[in-house]
Amino acid sequence: MNKQSRKLPSAAAEGIAASSGTILVVEDERIVARDLQQRLTRLGFAVPEVASSGEEALSLAERLKPQLILMDIKLKGKVNGLEAARRIGEQLKIPVIFLSAYDDEETRSASRSLNAIDFLNKPFEDQRLFGAINDFFSRSSGTRKP
Repeated sequence: MNKQSRKLPSAAAEGIAASSGTILVVEDERIVARDLQQRLTRLGFAVPEVASSGEEALSLAERLKPQLILMDIKLKGKVNGLEAARRIGEQLKIPVIFLSAYDDEETRSASRSLNAIDFLNKPFEDQRLFGAINDFFSRSSGTRKP
């Protein structure tokens, strides 16, 4: 099955309540970012904008105040995902799920030191991503179905 004909899961199929929360996607690969945005929107999340750099993530997080951030670690610009997450955590207390193609112990350790909700190694299964998001919202706000 090619990527364009891949059927996206519905919110009901994933056990996710519609209008579940606001998520900021931070990913410097435009195609990957838009794909994530579309999948999350289909599942009932608000994903109003996508950031492609750490600097943009800081600005959008301040303006949008999302409930959760999906953050790539290696980003274009001077501020990488780890530094952006650190600043956002300190200033805004917004939790982060890291997405990374780098699965070395140093990167995982750095994400743990920032109290990341989860660390997903790219490429990741949709079920793994949606499970991590669902777990977060069910624990934090009660707006999700277990």
